[in-house]
Amino acid sequence: EGTEDLQVNQLETQIWIKPDVQKTDVDFSEILNAIQEIAKDVNIFFDELEGVNSPSKDDDSLLHHGNLTSTSDDASRLEVVGEEVPDKNKANGLYFRDGKCRIDYILVYRKSNPQTEKREVFERNIRAEGLQMEKESSLTNSDIIFVKLHAPWEVLGKYAELMNVRMPFRRKIYYLHRRYKFMNRIEKQISRFRGWLPRKPMKLDKETLPDLEENDCYTAPFSQQRIHHFIIHNKDTFFNNATRSRIVHHILQRVKYEEGKNKIGLNRLLSNGSYEAAFPLHEGSYRSKNSIKTHGAENHRHLLYECWASWGVWYKYQPLDLVRRYFGEKIGLYFAWLGWYTGMLFPAAFIGLFVFLYGVTTLNHCQVSKEVCQATDIIMCPICDKYCPFMRLSDSCVYAKVTHLFDNGATVFFAVFMAVWATVFLEFWKRRRAVIAYDWDLIDWEEEEEEIRPQFEAKYSKKERMNPISGKPEPYQAFADKCSRLIVSASGIFFMICVVIAAVFGIVIYRVVTVSTFAAFKWALIRNNSQVATTGTAVCINFCIIMLLNVLYEKVALFLTNLEQPRTESEWENSFTLKMFLFQFVNLNSSTFYIAFFLGRFTGHPGAYLRLINRWRLEECHPSGCLIDLCMQMGIIMVLKQTWNNFMELGYPLIQNWWTRRKLRQEYGTQRKTSFPQWEKDYNLQPMNAYGLFDEYLEMILQFGFTTIFVAAFPLAPLLALLNNIIEIRLDAYKFVTQWRRPLASRAKDIGIWYGILEGIGILSVITNAFVIAVTSDFIPRLVYAYKYGPCAGQGEAGQKCMVGYVNASLSVFLVSDFENRSEPTSNGSEFSGSPLKYCRYRDYRDPPHSPVPYGYTLQFWHVLAARLAFIIVFEHLVFCIKHLISYLIPDLPKDLRDRMRREKYLIQEMMYEAELERLQKERKERKKNGKSYHNEWP
Repeated sequence: EGTEDLQVNQLETQIWIKPDVQKTDVDFSEILNAIQEIAKDVNIFFDELEGVNSPSKDDDSLLHHGNLTSTSDDASRLEVVGEEVPDKNKANGLYFRDGKCRIDYILVYRKSNPQTEKREVFERNIRAEGLQMEKESSLTNSDIIFVKLHAPWEVLGKYAELMNVRMPFRRKIYYLHRRYKFMNRIEKQISRFRGWLPRKPMKLDKETLPDLEENDCYTAPFSQQRIHHFIIHNKDTFFNNATRSRIVHHILQRVKYEEGKNKIGLNRLLSNGSYEAAFPLHEGSYRSKNSIKTHGAENHRHLLYECWASWGVWYKYQPLDLVRRYFGEKIGLYFAWLGWYTGMLFPAAFIGLFVFLYGVTTLNHCQVSKEVCQATDIIMCPICDKYCPFMRLSDSCVYAKVTHLFDNGATVFFAVFMAVWATVFLEFWKRRRAVIAYDWDLIDWEEEEEEIRPQFEAKYSKKERMNPISGKPEPYQAFADKCSRLIVSASGIFFMICVVIAAVFGIVIYRVVTVSTFAAFKWALIRNNSQVATTGTAVCINFCIIMLLNVLYEKVALFLTNLEQPRTESEWENSFTLKMFLFQFVNLNSSTFYIAFFLGRFTGHPGAYLRLINRWRLEECHPSGCLIDLCMQMGIIMVLKQTWNNFMELGYPLIQNWWTRRKLRQEYGTQRKTSFPQWEKDYNLQPMNAYGLFDEYLEMILQFGFTTIFVAAFPLAPLLALLNNIIEIRLDAYKFVTQWRRPLASRAKDIGIWYGILEGIGILSVITNAFVIAVTSDFIPRLVYAYKYGPCAGQGEAGQKCMVGYVNASLSVFLVSDFENRSEPTSNGSEFSGSPLKYCRYRDYRDPPHSPVPYGYTLQFWHVLAARLAFIIVFEHLVFCIKHLISYLIPDLPKDLRDRMRREKYLIQEMMYEAELERLQKERKERKKNGKSYHNEWP
């Protein structure tokens, strides 16, 4: 009895016991037996309990600072004290009924569903794989059954080895670069200067975030034979919750539910309705009655909500390591890219705002807008047939001033800057991604974990060939079959793009017909601004058509991708992504391309207008140019698209979840709702969309296209994108943490095919901006006039004084009597001078009606055309050279990271050798201790 008391006293310093538990209420012999069983399971001895003595870094106890609250490792230690912790685990809905087995995955089905036999076979095979199962009916609907799954240590170890899950085995050794004295002095001066400045407000408080062990340790693929090499403080917490769920999902995807090779996998059971839902659990509630600053975070979900998804931290950096631990590397990489993109938008938004403000400050000094506003004696020809009246050029004074805000001397500089910015953004993202991939152990992941899709495996299981890398037989798709499927898929893509072009053609017809209707409208406001009203309504209708066609495109892209039968999940995602991007990019930008490069370019001239189907006269540009139409198109589409996306991403799930909570409150009351287990709460949340992060990426990539492709026409696009993204990050974070079920944690090495799409957009932006400046804007005609035809011709100057007379030189003269019968306006223009007009003006470089060749092109037209072509060639070559030079000068891998990787490879080899040596020495000591020594032992 004395020996037993002595042992208990020694162990009280190594076990955390709550103060309210009295020693007299506990059976000490049960304590010793339980502790010895734990020590035996974890392969540790009582003289080596250092790891248990202090909370480990993979232990959730770090979430509570200064509190003796129990989660994970604490729970396993407190089980020997009493039954309080299992009772708490039962109550929080994260464990089985025994309070010990943690729930790793949830399956949901209805008892009324007729697919009973498939489920029984599937669940029997699940048990055969070693997973533990427990069923429980819903508290709100007795027809709904929740299947709780738990993976024991043996199953986790077996499949972690098969899946090459990398786990920590040694702590990292950090070293400092050798620096010169001069550099040290500079760093001291910089640090002293930083001391005068306030602390970085955008950094999160390090005390708030738990120290994640994965980032401080070297990792290696898990192996049961070398389990002694890994840092295992507690088997229950060695694999974090995200990894456990991923392993269970891997098992479920390969379990049969019927006889036959194609009757396999959870996805098929979800698609045929055998199961209604499948998801891993959130780690408790994201809200707490206590403050996180005083009591710490209740769980990782609560911590993410407070330091990431809350609106109060919109200006702070994202806790990417914690996001990666909770949601997996794929979602973590998305938020890392989104944060990087948002940060890089700051200089672009600043320069774009500077260009706009430059236009505002120079507005009163712009000679062109002055001449337009003062041109009361210049009468412009009607812009449509019959109903459009003659108008003074001075009536477009406002539009001329607005055009100058976007089309000024700084526009060309901004277009070059944005082309270079896109390259710098992509090159530095490569470096940032490399650092993230190194920190998250994704460098060699792709070669290790590429798996064949179960659908492909079932479809082509009869034909097999040897994998040249693994040497194992695998399903094989014949080349002829693959080509035929790709041809059908390409035909479908081409057909859908033709549908988009047909929709644009319909918008063009609408603009042509409506401009005459608005010109004869009763309201003077619309009648006097018929062209602006036409553009505005056409953009809104175009937006509605875009949103309707997007629904069709999604179904077509899904059908064509499944028709191709991609081999792996990454190939399936890349194929689906490319199709959806092509559809939506063409759908979103086709009208913008029409306005930028075709509107007003092929209209002919008064008296000889080109007509659509020999009936409708093609639309002309406003007297101030077509750039104002392009600005309206981009501004309205960008704002409406981003507003709609944000509503659908957050507003729609919020409304649905609110409606669900409202029904539960009405049926069961507020108190009963709060006592629901976690699986019931998560089931009532909205599921993540079937395509994962596709919608989030697509929204940002399309925005990137708007920001770069036509940025010369709309310099405020980067600013609007920046403001949207600051909101978007918190919206997405709030949605992931609070409104969606917890998505399955999956791994990814990069953002995938999206990077190639971004590079393609960057190249396309150079071409489009060159054409926008040369063709859409009046930059080139003004430059030609200043150097060749203006007051400063031949003097090498191009200031505002050299633009005197530009407006008059850019307008041609038309004889009103030469109008066609169907184009002749109803009014004769007598309201301007008291007598019928003889002449009117229009935008073009043509000879007057009494010249030898009436309405022929002037020499100035050919000079402007040659200058435009020359500018396009010079601009493209110059910008492409700068882009390639920057790509060459910026290495994809930072030098310090390359050195760290080389050193880590060396240290890992040394550590593996030392660990093996230590194990052999330990075995030798044990043999000597047991009297079983052998001769010629090594070492």
